[in-house]
Amino acid sequence: MTQVCRHCAAPLETRFLDLGFAPPSNAYLTSDDLKKPEVTFPLRLLACGNCRLVQTEDFAAADALFTDDYAYFSSTSQGWLDHAQRYVDMVSKRLGLGPQSHVMEIASNDGYLLKNFVAKGIPCVGVEPTESTAAAARGQGIPVIQDFFGMNLVKRLEQADLIIGNNVYAHVPEINDFTAALKAVLKPQGVITLEFPHLMRLVELRQFDTVYHEHFSYLSLLVVERIFKAAGLRIFDAEELPTHGGSLRIYGCHEAATHLQLNSVATLLDQERARGMDRDAFYLAFQSQADEVKNGFLEFLLHAKAEGKSVAGYGAAAKGNTIINYAGVRPDLLPFICDAASAKIGKLMPGSHIPILAPAALRENRPDYLIILPWNIATEVKAQCSDLAALGTRFVTAVPRLEVSQ
Repeated sequence: MTQVCRHCAAPLETRFLDLGFAPPSNAYLTSDDLKKPEVTFPLRLLACGNCRLVQTEDFAAADALFTDDYAYFSSTSQGWLDHAQRYVDMVSKRLGLGPQSHVMEIASNDGYLLKNFVAKGIPCVGVEPTESTAAAARGQGIPVIQDFFGMNLVKRLEQADLIIGNNVYAHVPEINDFTAALKAVLKPQGVITLEFPHLMRLVELRQFDTVYHEHFSYLSLLVVERIFKAAGLRIFDAEELPTHGGSLRIYGCHEAATHLQLNSVATLLDQERARGMDRDAFYLAFQSQADEVKNGFLEFLLHAKAEGKSVAGYGAAAKGNTIINYAGVRPDLLPFICDAASAKIGKLMPGSHIPILAPAALRENRPDYLIILPWNIATEVKAQCSDLAALGTRFVTAVPRLEVSQ
């Protein structure tokens, strides 16, 4: 049976990317888990020929992916913390937020962003389904409603002056329901800001490793404008961000709100059309580009092993799991990966079963090559590991092409 688009219900017939089968990218394993079967799901993407929404062909239920022991904590990255603080300072000033305002963040994680509103005395609430991260936020005095956001939840929520969704819009299987809920809990003159990886940059920079089951949708401004319009919302501003290899931040409001429409929206829409994002050819060419990146990564590891060079990884991130599993990499080629998140240390990478160790292991077993899997924070990691570089370790990133540097 042909799957239909989760926004416009048109039949999905354009293949965008096929990465075979893989476990959920954040389903880290314990040693006891190795005694049990490991569940995998198809990791294939299709593009809608009608509305151009790129989406997973087959997907696991959200509650199977975002579990109580979910291991991704936003506060692990200092760069992301700085990004959040800059955003809060900017948007508080732009919207004139104060003690009488109400701010809501969807997928508030461990309080990495809302703590800045608390410090400013601006009332806020987080909506977060995972117990591990919600507990961390509550520990900082941030009120959290522990549930998935959608129309089933809106009766429990107070209408907001500002609704924030950073890297959550792509994570929802029912994107129409989610968008309708945004409208339902937004005050008449309220503002929505959403940040999400930009499909245009994903393709240009061959970032196929940002594809994983938790990402149900891969978004362009063309698509999001259409989804918002269908829900009675409009986008009045949009900007490109460097985060996650290239993201969009869009500003939305009710169709009848008085926020002025800025030229930035039309400019970005024109850029996407100029890249061909309204035509099939744009979507049909990506598989070969992803395969080229994967092959380069695997060839490097095989060559390093043949030369007797030691290799380690840094960053047990979801994007790392994607490229490792697609390339079929196992501990014989990549013996361990270090990560600063305590929730991951001592566990094993899903699929590959590569051990995750504390960063101290890099000093105890200094590698000839350190592969930085979350390439979006490569600069930050290199600064943290400058002592290794001084001793001869070389840094490696695989996307958008293999690069080896001091």
